[in-house]
Amino acid sequence: MAASVETVDIILPLEESENEDSRRKEAAKKLGLPRSRVTDTKLRKHSIDARQRAVKVQLRLDVALDGPFEEEAPPTWSCPPLAADAKTAIIVGCGPAGLFAALRCLETGVKPIVLERGKDASARRFDLAPILREGRVIEESNYCFGEGGAGTYSDGKLYTRATKRGPVARVYEILVAHGAPERILTDAHPHIGSNLLPNVVKAIRGSIIASGGEVRFQTKVVDFLLTGNRLHGVVTASGEEITADSVILATGHSARDIYKLLAEKKVLMEQKPFAVGFRIEHPQPFIDRVQYHLSPGQPRPELLPAARYRLATKIRGRGVHSFCMCPGGWIVPAATENDEVVVNGMSLSRRDSPFANSGMISTVEPEDIQDHTREHGVLAGIVFQKQLEQTAKKAGGGGQVAPGQRVTDYIAGKISTDLPETSYFPGAKSSPLHELLPKWITSRMREGLKLFGTQMRGYVSSESLLLGFETRTSSPVRIPRRDDTLEHPEIKGLFPCGEGAGYAGGIVSAALDGMRVADAAVV
Repeated sequence: MAASVETVDIILPLEESENEDSRRKEAAKKLGLPRSRVTDTKLRKHSIDARQRAVKVQLRLDVALDGPFEEEAPPTWSCPPLAADAKTAIIVGCGPAGLFAALRCLETGVKPIVLERGKDASARRFDLAPILREGRVIEESNYCFGEGGAGTYSDGKLYTRATKRGPVARVYEILVAHGAPERILTDAHPHIGSNLLPNVVKAIRGSIIASGGEVRFQTKVVDFLLTGNRLHGVVTASGEEITADSVILATGHSARDIYKLLAEKKVLMEQKPFAVGFRIEHPQPFIDRVQYHLSPGQPRPELLPAARYRLATKIRGRGVHSFCMCPGGWIVPAATENDEVVVNGMSLSRRDSPFANSGMISTVEPEDIQDHTREHGVLAGIVFQKQLEQTAKKAGGGGQVAPGQRVTDYIAGKISTDLPETSYFPGAKSSPLHELLPKWITSRMREGLKLFGTQMRGYVSSESLLLGFETRTSSPVRIPRRDDTLEHPEIKGLFPCGEGAGYAGGIVSAALDGMRVADAAVV
């Protein structure tokens, strides 16, 4: 006979957290039942509580009483066959928003035609070598452009606070159905890693094609087919015109040519806040020591992952905070053109690099760049980002060498005589970062770093390194849409979606937005 099932939250010491007998004993105690009645447990959520010196593990368990669990099928994804006269939706972009929009289209009987300017994940991998080893950007295939979007080769973090935007658990289940590790269903901060995520996105592409959808690579959209206020298709760089019942614009925040095209077409857009700053890097053992309360030289216990952190404050009305923290990770070049240097972070699934890095950024509001707005209008934020990236390129001295500075020297306002070892493969050149950002950003960043140094002793030290610049945190532009239909308020048939349109901030929130927009796009 199948067991009755209860769900309990328990807390165990780290060394007992993986022991099944300890889990059953604590679950029985929590339920007020004899240990003999607890016949099995299933993990539903796992999180680490390192706030006190003795690290604890918080577990949510399904508990089987008086019998075995019923067999549980693994997550799957499927859709009904497409009708011969199925409606069509063009999806511009093959990142998480575009991929999940395509899956949702198929579930609802709509044929998706996914157009991606970059290459498939396998071919794209080879195009990362020139930017790392030669400092040469392949402008349509890089860390930002290509199958899976920026997340494919820059980390694959899945943690999100967007729990009110849609079925987060379903996003995780679809990823697992396509090869992601099952632990993402239970980890409090799920992460796939850039070594595993490419195969997951390739499997999603396989599902789209097998179900009747299309995915076209190296197919750059260069124009929109507009008749009056109705969008009925796109034009590609090869001159092909593709028409459909609707167009879902899911390009990501680095497709600046799309913003320029929309501006030329006088399609309504609006400025929005964004953030810029640096990548800050520390030795991972230091972050472990501080976060896990270890003694100097004490190794991290094997049961603990590489430690992460999150720091945030507000200074004179603007946020200063860590962003996209990568424990056991690398800093990577994320430029999309050869006249710029952009830095980002990534980790592999095992997170075993000796370094920890994070964005360290400050908010930029539209009113902060009014001079740019007067000259460039709604594209002011993009111009501001680009100017910083070109400044970084010049300061680095060539290729993808990044300007760098020790954190203590940045605060003191002096050039570093040398730089600590870094995970950034193209290399770093000592530069006056304190002079390269606008003074109104530098002053806030200095105050923020000083504060964070008091919150995490040793965070500000000569061994912590700043590399410039982290500029691609989010889109400086929002493409507006109606709350009820998710359609552009002026252009019929245009459905802005995901990070590039200003409605998401990571893999999961972009995937959720893609699913939501797909539901609205063809009715």
